[in-house]
Amino acid sequence: MNKFENLKPEYKIWFSSPNGDGILGDGKWKILKQIDECGSLVGACEKMGITYRRTWNDLRKIEKMLGFHLLETVRGGQEGGSTKLSPEGQRLVKTFDTFHQRMDKIMQKEFIRLLDSLNS
Repeated sequence: MNKFENLKPEYKIWFSSPNGDGILGDGKWKILKQIDECGSLVGACEKMGITYRRTWNDLRKIEKMLGFHLLETVRGGQEGGSTKLSPEGQRLVKTFDTFHQRMDKIMQKEFIRLLDSLNS
């Protein structure tokens, strides 16, 4: 029996400013993807079980640090409002997706190497 068979790698990716302030990581990437899917910040927050106010404030901070808008919003009316990713927000999410996929492959490959070393 392999004593390490129950191990699996877990990791998070995030980017920070030079002074260490978090800008974008897995959590915000997931909420941005959910906003894109739902077409609503409220709906995305509900689906993910997170608070609207904090998420809104966090996204505004990210926009300020990056220097561009992540979201385009339409205020409610008879049919309700909507929120979608700005073109820059879409590009950021798509690029982070690609980066994450590449890192996932690297992590899996290196984890296999780690297990091989532990088992030898």
